[in-house]
Order: sequence, then C-alpha cells, then structure tokens
Amino acid sequence: MFIIVFIIILAVLVLVHEFGHFIVAKKSGMQVEEFGIGFPPRLFGLRKGETVYSINTIPLGGFVRILGENNEFQENPRSFINKPFWPRLLTLVAGVLMNFIFAGVLFSIGFMIGLPTALPEGQALPAHAHLSGQGISILGVDPGSPADKGGIGEGDMIKSVDGHSFQTIEELQAYVQAHLGSTIDFDLQRGSADVHAKVLARVNPPAGQGATGIGLGLVGKLSFPWYIAPVVGFKAAIQVIVQTAAAFYELVRHGQGLSSLGGPIRIAALTNQVTKLGFVYIVQFTAFLSVNLGIINILPFPALDGGRVLFLLVEKISGRRNNQKVENWANTVGFALLIALILVISIHDIRFTIHH
Repeated sequence: MFIIVFIIILAVLVLVHEFGHFIVAKKSGMQVEEFGIGFPPRLFGLRKGETVYSINTIPLGGFVRILGENNEFQENPRSFINKPFWPRLLTLVAGVLMNFIFAGVLFSIGFMIGLPTALPEGQALPAHAHLSGQGISILGVDPGSPADKGGIGEGDMIKSVDGHSFQTIEELQAYVQAHLGSTIDFDLQRGSADVHAKVLARVNPPAGQGATGIGLGLVGKLSFPWYIAPVVGFKAAIQVIVQTAAAFYELVRHGQGLSSLGGPIRIAALTNQVTKLGFVYIVQFTAFLSVNLGIINILPFPALDGGRVLFLLVEKISGRRNNQKVENWANTVGFALLIALILVISIHDIRFTIHH
C-alpha cells in the first residue's frame, strides 16, 4: 500500500509542478509540444491542437516540452528563446509557485479535516479553532535508541505506560526517571492500529538523548471552519516555506553532510510511516514535500529551474543573448551531477535504513 501511496504522491507533486510551466507557457503564446503524464517510453498520446497529451510508461511524474526550451528554433517567433524576458521568467518559476500554492491547498484541506498539531501546554487556541483528540505523541525517535529498537515511531500516540495513563508530559517523564534501568511497556495508537513496545529506560543515555530516546509533545487535531481554513492553511504554507528555506541555507552554510539529506528511498521510508498513521498525515506530509520540491527547484544550479532563471538574469543584465553552447553544456553537466548526487544519497539512505 505505501508503495502505491509513494508513487501517487511523487506523480501528483511533479504533475502540479509541470502544470505550472505548461499553463504559463500556453498563456504566453509559446508552442507547447507535449504535456506528458509519466516518463517515456510513451504508451499512447492524444493530439489536441499543437500539443500532444501523452501517457507514458514510468509513473513517477510528468514533463512539459516547450519549443525552444533548450535554446533551439531561434527562427520560430513562438519558440521559448524568442519570447521577452518576463514571459520566460514567469514560465520558469511557475512550477515552483504551483508547488507552493499546492502546499497551501493541502494545508487548507488538512485544517478543514483536523490537522495533527503540537501545542504547548496552556497555550490558548487560535480564534475559531477546535482541538480534538489531544494526547501525548511521539514527535521524534533517536536512531539506535531503545525506543527505535523497540519499534516506536514518530506520530505514535501514547495510550498508557506500564498500564498507567498520563495527562501531562512532565508526569510521564517523572515516571520514566523513576524506573531507570527497567524495561517499560508502551501501549501506543498508530493510526487505527494498536501497537505494543517494550523499551529499556537507560541509566546513562548518550549526550542530548533521553532515557528512552523519544521526543514528546502534546498533539491534537486542530481544525477550523471551512471559510477560515484556507486563510490558516496558506499562512501555514508560508511559514513552512520560510522555515525550509532557512534550513537549506543553514545546511549549505555549515557544509553538513549526506546525513542531513534524503532521497527517494528516505522519502519512501517516511511514506511508509505516515501511511500507517492515516489520511490526514499523508496530506500534511505531501504538503511538506511540495514545499521542499519547490525550494530545491529554485536553487541557482544548472538544469534546475533556478539555474535557468540565473542564466536568464545574466542575459537580461548583460543586454545580449547568452552563448547557447555554454548554457546547454552547463545544463547537461548540471543534470549529470544531480543524477550522481541522487545516486549517492540513495546509497546512503539504503545504508541508513539497513543500519537502523
């Protein structure tokens, strides 16, 4: 099931991104040759006007083929390369903007249903908000910790510990501290399933970790009326965009290694976790992925949308057309480096998954 969910999530996110490029290119008068669902080889296609709408074999996204997107067909006035600066710029950034808008839509849907939200104890609810099903939840699990080895996962709700129910995090932490060196029985709720885990409360845990290796929070499903949920949802999307961009900046600034990155395999593993938790968790997870996809694509690296934007800005500032051979070469090398990076990250993810 989670593999199907994983494929659907990736396909939807890429299609949303590509639809942004498609619709702006069409409205700008560019000749769009193909809008493909999935990646070649093609299974079948339907031509409507000048555009072929195709279904392809590999169901992991989609693509848009615009005439002249690789700086050819300079003699055609509807070629991408012959359009003015602003239509080309908007076409290049439209995919990223669609990913951000889609995240806002998903957060809005989540807040209509009831989005899992961690709220500090004693904090007043926002206006018009309703909180249901609040309880102590697992917000994080340290790799290799007793909780990790015992099968506890992020998003699990704690029903009882050694048969005792706790209303506050402080009460639960005090109980664990009183039973250091002992094995503690956790009864958990994971989506609609009941989970039982035996966890050792370590006497001397590693620095920065607790006795069991879990991070706790009071989590409930926060919902709003349908006419307020979109406002709250898009505000949440903006906050996530800013926070994610800041995290990327810190990652680059401090030169953190591969342990800070995740590729398709890590995403698939996370999809497995959220699928077990339920539909609203999948909606929330997809919103976060949509933001990440948008931010990665706008990075000023050749072959990414941000790299193409950078070349376009150089052309605008210099007042003359770029050397097309150099630009095409840079995009080709950039694409090869991205594929190599994905492979390296995937190998790291496999090792991480096997080890933990």
